[in-house]
Amino acid sequence: MKRNPTRPRLKVTADGINVVGHAGARLLSDLCDATGLTEGLSVAMAPTKQRRRGHDRGQVLADVAVMIADGGDAISDLAVLRNQPDLFGEVASTPTAWRALEAIDTAALERIAMARAAARKTVWATGADPGFYVIDFDGTLITAHSEKEGAAPTYKRGFGHHPLLAFLDATGEALGGILRPGNAGSNTAADHVELLAMALAQLPVDPNVVEVVARADSAALTHGFVDACRAAHVRFSIGHDLTAPIRTACLAVPARRWVPAVTADGRDERDGADVAEITDLVDLSRWPEATRAIVRREEPHPGAQLTFTDVDGHRFQVFITDQPDDDIAYLEALQRGRGRAEKLICNLKDTGLTNLPSADFAINAAWMTAALIAHDLLAWCRLIALDSDLARAEPKRLRYCLLHAAGVIARTGRQTRLRLAAGWPWANQLVAAFTRVNDLRLRI
Repeated sequence: MKRNPTRPRLKVTADGINVVGHAGARLLSDLCDATGLTEGLSVAMAPTKQRRRGHDRGQVLADVAVMIADGGDAISDLAVLRNQPDLFGEVASTPTAWRALEAIDTAALERIAMARAAARKTVWATGADPGFYVIDFDGTLITAHSEKEGAAPTYKRGFGHHPLLAFLDATGEALGGILRPGNAGSNTAADHVELLAMALAQLPVDPNVVEVVARADSAALTHGFVDACRAAHVRFSIGHDLTAPIRTACLAVPARRWVPAVTADGRDERDGADVAEITDLVDLSRWPEATRAIVRREEPHPGAQLTFTDVDGHRFQVFITDQPDDDIAYLEALQRGRGRAEKLICNLKDTGLTNLPSADFAINAAWMTAALIAHDLLAWCRLIALDSDLARAEPKRLRYCLLHAAGVIARTGRQTRLRLAAGWPWANQLVAAFTRVNDLRLRI
């Protein structure tokens, strides 16, 4: 049987005129400009350069962030932008980009953070302010496949780095990150306190005026971090280890205290899970005044392996908080939402953090900062430029549907036009996104 071909035969040539790839990535460049981020980075990076001529290092950093958001994972991937000057303008060479990252020291990182905060304030002013402020703190591991400064054995028997990160739950924005050696402790209070200050500096709101909650797992359960939250007028919600006194308290909860847990959205009761407050059953005198302890018990899912802390067929989880809300089911659902931070970490790793490009620790710290900017660009794009399902899409889908779209540059006497393929399923959504970002530029 002879099969009829379903695809037309092609003759492939390399003579296309004004054809561009990754056309959607230009949206992120425009977003950098519209929010004032490019200008802010230029000011932040100006002191690192002594000569006037050459590339603006703030522009270079913005281009690196756009390249990372577009899926690049090495500094040399900047060639995708550089080889399309009709779309991205004049982009720095790889050595120039290396030098720009190398010039970012501690003082420059502080100035870059100020530029990011100013751009975030602009984005929120357009209506992106979520009105609900929960900051997630969590660490992750980055494997190093070669000798890199700061790479060390990790607690999971790997080798690499152990950065600590902070995200805003409501918007998915990356508020800060600290690159640390692989053997850095998970519960290092000084690092959590430093990251708390970095995250609060990024928020365009005042914790003295609105409620801000710091949420973390038991790795952040240190007196130093909790005291820093209290000093900054930030509420806390932090997981607690199942120590012997805690286990005893969980088992001593009277049956009448247990109330049904609720689903993550708070709309329905969650089958097989209950919540109770155990503040009066444990000694919390060492923690700040008004600290509470709340326990959740649930039936393990079918096939789950029980541990020695699982008693009477239930699995227990405990956290402490100073939130005054009487609805403990709501407070427990809020704490359980911390799992979303793990997905944001996965997205950040998919946006430049998996591969640190240099053997030099300072350059890798600068690269991580560029990755945080790239992560925010994608978050801001979802918040102010996209709607429907794309407003909830992860980086991989945004690249597939929008950023990697192809187009043709067409010029008239007064205008340069990017013509997207008429049959591309997401072409109209990409056009609408460009329009919204351009309107933002005109309003500022």
